Amino acid sequence: MLDVLSAVMNGIDKPTRIMYAANMAWTPTNSILSSLVSQGLLTLNETPGIRRSKRSYEITEKGINTLRYFDGLKDLIEI
Repeated sequence: MLDVLSAVMNGIDKPTRIMYAANMAWTPTNSILSSLVSQGLLTLNETPGIRRSKRSYEITEKGINTLRYFDGLKDLIEI
């Protein structure tokens, strides 16, 4: 989930590109994207297309704060 949030925060907004950036398979990526949208960490933007709508994602303030929180935890824990 953090890899997906991080990818979107870095400007990757299309589902397939998010999948590659997070190094995940398609089914788990879709599941995680849906979960992050339902939790208010991402917003889904759909643009009507000829054959199907095009989806893109945007990180919310809550998503940014979540990433900052976990980045802070990484600094506290030595691995």
